[in-house]
Amino acid sequence: MSPEKFVKEYELALGTQEWKNVAPLVRKNANVTFSNGQVHQGKGAIKIAFEKNFSSIKNELYEIQNLRWLLKTTTTAVYLFDFRWKGIINNEPAQGKGIGTSVLVHENGQWLLLAEHLGSAPKNQN
Repeated sequence: MSPEKFVKEYELALGTQEWKNVAPLVRKNANVTFSNGQVHQGKGAIKIAFEKNFSSIKNELYEIQNLRWLLKTTTTAVYLFDFRWKGIINNEPAQGKGIGTSVLVHENGQWLLLAEHLGSAPKNQN
């Protein structure tokens, strides 16, 4: 699998809203920071956070866009991206967007998410 294929698989896995599909793509000691500032360290904490989001946002559509690679080696990849989501929260339509940075590591023949930092969209971004 290439880093580019990882990103597509990760996006698809998140779109299923099922942790079992995301889990194989996340490294045991991964760190994820949400755009609200909450930091989730370790796969167990990330699982709890993602499952909370999955249960809160019904029928979510999640997209990774405008991918920019900062580094790609045989063992490490770093990329910047924009993300958009929409779904139903408390029976009301909801949507959001932001920016992100992700770090991947290549281990045992597969790419894994090591770190992801999500932030608010810049004020001048449409």
